[in-house]
Amino acid sequence: MDSLLVGGLVFVFLSTATSTGLIVRARLPNHHLNAESKDVIRLATAVVGTLSALALGLLIASAKSSYDNAEVEMRTAAARILLLDRVMAQYGPETDNARQLLRELIEKRLSRGWTAETTDETSGKALGEYQDIETVQSDLRSLAPKGAAQRALQARALEVSGMVAETHWLLIESGKEGLPWAFLTVLVCWLSLLFATFGLQAPANPTVLLILFVCALSVAGAIFLVSDMANPYVGLVHVSDAPLRSAIERLGKP
Repeated sequence: MDSLLVGGLVFVFLSTATSTGLIVRARLPNHHLNAESKDVIRLATAVVGTLSALALGLLIASAKSSYDNAEVEMRTAAARILLLDRVMAQYGPETDNARQLLRELIEKRLSRGWTAETTDETSGKALGEYQDIETVQSDLRSLAPKGAAQRALQARALEVSGMVAETHWLLIESGKEGLPWAFLTVLVCWLSLLFATFGLQAPANPTVLLILFVCALSVAGAIFLVSDMANPYVGLVHVSDAPLRSAIERLGKP
């Protein structure tokens, strides 16, 4: 689900909960909201507030971990691609076709994006990315080494190309993990309960309403950031493709 939509829905839920609390407050008898009642409400909601803070903290940590892992994967993939190109360059001119295929693979990745949904799409005569990697490996296996040095370079190139292919399949398998939606749903329910009690205890004056509005917007913004960072290759907060762009400038050099 789109991160902006998630944040917007959270804001709507919290605003609705606050409005419900204000409406209920206006209809309750006064003795239901005396000092003793408010003390009990505050104690009860303090427990829910603590649980909500812990849950939100865990979500933030999980999203940050996903983002950091994706950033490391991006840099590692770029480094392996450069290493593969240099190993093939050392082998000799027999690898020129494989090096060109490798460059086309990176150009395709940059044009399509670094997502599980686009990497294996075919477009006209363009193959999916996994097929490009397999073609490079096929070219490497078809080489006929003329000595121990070339045999060692061929083995090394096949090893590194296997790691590049492994990175691709890891992206495919983990690309749709995202947020634990059940966990997020429970968190939003807890937050809605908290904002309903805020409305239940708050006097309906412009200052209080503005503060509650800003608080709801802030919490929705936090949920938006968590959702966006949990999908690190797309969205407003995404992993930079600068390592790949830097790598492509070095590919194919003697």
